[in-house]
Amino acid sequence: MSFTKQLPLNHQSLKQSIALVDCNSFYASCERIFNPKLIGKPIVVLSNNDGCIITRSSEAKELGIKMGEPYFKAKKIIEKNNVKVFSSNYALYGDISQRVMEILLGFSPDVEIYSIDEAFLNFKGFRNYELLEYCKHIKNTIYQWVGIPVSIGIGSTKTLSKIANLFAKKNDDYNGVCILNEREKVNKALELTAIEEVWGIGKRLSKFLRNQKVYTAKEFTLLRRDWVRKNMGVVGEKIQLELKGISCLDLELLPSLKKSCCVSRSFSHPIEKIEEIKESISNYGSRVAEKIREENLIAQYMSVFILTNYFNRREKQYSNSIKLQFDYPTNNSMIIIRKAITGIERIFKEGYRYKKAGIVLYELSDSSSVRGLLDYDRNKSDSLMKTLDKINYRYGSSTLKIASEGIKKNWQMKRKKISPCYTTRFNELMEVKS
Repeated sequence: MSFTKQLPLNHQSLKQSIALVDCNSFYASCERIFNPKLIGKPIVVLSNNDGCIITRSSEAKELGIKMGEPYFKAKKIIEKNNVKVFSSNYALYGDISQRVMEILLGFSPDVEIYSIDEAFLNFKGFRNYELLEYCKHIKNTIYQWVGIPVSIGIGSTKTLSKIANLFAKKNDDYNGVCILNEREKVNKALELTAIEEVWGIGKRLSKFLRNQKVYTAKEFTLLRRDWVRKNMGVVGEKIQLELKGISCLDLELLPSLKKSCCVSRSFSHPIEKIEEIKESISNYGSRVAEKIREENLIAQYMSVFILTNYFNRREKQYSNSIKLQFDYPTNNSMIIIRKAITGIERIFKEGYRYKKAGIVLYELSDSSSVRGLLDYDRNKSDSLMKTLDKINYRYGSSTLKIASEGIKKNWQMKRKKISPCYTTRFNELMEVKS
């Protein structure tokens, strides 16, 4: 559905307008959708095994809770301030993300889904629309239809739209939408943007630039272009040009073909028995196969790895991996699991306490590109996997699974504070009581 005709035809747009739509504290916002009592309350979301804090609501940030801080270190301040804590619920977050992105596709024909909670939109050619009102309409629609608050930043390049988005988030006066459409506004924004906040400039480069007395985005734009290229390469040069309003980064409208796909997890406790390792690797094999089937991909190679806890120096350490080739490119869960177990048997060593294992699939290609070129029963395999995926999609992940994945899963990562998968599992749908 297109929404463009719902707005007044009374204004000229920017010559080049790229918008960045960013979901605010996305994981925390997802948790609030089905529990409105949490609105305005401090929330944190934890990483795998409930280890570190990976999302903080604005209220939690104000309490001084740090991003990436181990949960146990922040526990005192969390309990003192009654901060609500959730384990990562990726099934819920992924589904909500998809709903947001589908809405955005109705507002512009050119959308780049950049991450689970960010997307770039190209508004080039939107000549007769009031851009500010249009973006407010986008913001309100997403909140009304999905319940997720977003901030929108608009500039003539992707990098400037990132900066505009920062201002939309931090300054309440913008009401969630900031448009850098005039040179004066752009210059002022660059002056107020610390160099480490510029998209593409990480810790290493920001430290280097600060040593050169470059503290803001504006000061970075004043550096000689040849000096930037010499000391920061082509990437640094592109960042500088983007900040000057010269577009160097096109929207990636079609997702590029993945080169690899990985599923790995830390165990809830150290594992010593190969049987439990095999069970976990079977589970990961099933998940990674499911992932590439979703994108209609097949894999030629895979590797499996295991490792101990390198942070525990009191125990002896070991890690290893092995790369294996399939007889033919595949996305069949059973074939991938069988090969993965073979790999684990070859690299496993007794006498060690293992903390993590994983699978990586390599040399991915479009499954249709090899159809008919190889002499094996693809139709039978594809039919079986489609049935498996259909059942699990309808009734919930792992409803139907390969026997080697196990039942008890004592190795499974800790997720003691996980919320229900309200939108992806029938048995966890919200009940409305009269």
